[in-house]
Amino acid sequence: MPVTKPHLATAEAERAAAPLAVVALPEIEAAAARIAGRVVRTPLVTSPALSRLCGQPVHLKLETRQPIGAFKLRGAMNAVLALSDEQHRRGLVTASTGNHGRAVAYTARELGFAATICMSALVPSNKVEAIRALGAQVRIVGRSQDDAQAEVEWLVAEHGLIQIPPFDQPDVVAGQGTIGLELVEDLPDLSCVLIPLSGGGLAAGIAVAVKALRPSTRIVGISMERGAAMAAAIAAGRPVEVVEEETLADSLGGGIGLYNRVTFALCRDLIDEVVLLSEAEIAAGIRHAALVENEVVEGAGAVGIAALLAGKLSLHGPAALIVSGRNIDEAMHRRIVSGAAT
Repeated sequence: MPVTKPHLATAEAERAAAPLAVVALPEIEAAAARIAGRVVRTPLVTSPALSRLCGQPVHLKLETRQPIGAFKLRGAMNAVLALSDEQHRRGLVTASTGNHGRAVAYTARELGFAATICMSALVPSNKVEAIRALGAQVRIVGRSQDDAQAEVEWLVAEHGLIQIPPFDQPDVVAGQGTIGLELVEDLPDLSCVLIPLSGGGLAAGIAVAVKALRPSTRIVGISMERGAAMAAAIAAGRPVEVVEEETLADSLGGGIGLYNRVTFALCRDLIDEVVLLSEAEIAAGIRHAALVENEVVEGAGAVGIAALLAGKLSLHGPAALIVSGRNIDEAMHRRIVSGAAT
């Protein structure tokens, strides 16, 4: 049974009262050492088509090459490996829009732990079934990330499970930040990074690493027009509630938490620009990835490509965009690529 909203509010208030956690370059470097050999050091490849379009070298960071098909494995693996043996034995739990749940399920299977993944009814069925295939218990609760998170809070309180948050947790952020280390190593003259923006774990982690090593590099967060929680929070200057809507970029859905402790402040301070995309623009990014780059990419992973195709930002030097995931429903992907769906 899901926990009531008052219980969820109490849990969030307790987290808000805790000391602010710091994620800096040393934590990201430690994460890189911890997860080495357990996640893929993904390739950074040049896109000739996007480079011609933008008049600058454009490179794709293919997190689609991770075993689960998405970047989320970095943060989940780092967070789980940082736990004690006693915490491992209690079992893991998380709320997810799909890819983080898959990452926790994969990590739990690889390390021999039990995992429960809570998701809303908005999560595509292909992502739900992929998590079940990894051996995790799945709970479908409500129609929002908040509803799924409420179930997590109940399971933590009643059964003592250990929560692996999808983004607002220092070890998760540090794990995602390892992408930033790889970007700077592979592209020393990096001028701009285009990052899918949702709860902010990916954007915050990469921004911390890149800004520490290359302070002049421009960080651009990209999201959808429908219910972009972090974008709304940055605009308001504080975490705010948003209505979660169906979108092709489903992995970017969900709120950031009104008592956000880590990612909001980092995104607010380190992101230089936020770009929002229509559903048609996201679909165009998915089509380009398939037809031109020969990559199967989900909506969230295609937003960097989409922003460039739509002419929503200009480049002034070598750029890297994070292709964050490939886990799109096959039938939906065929409809989008054929032009039958926007």
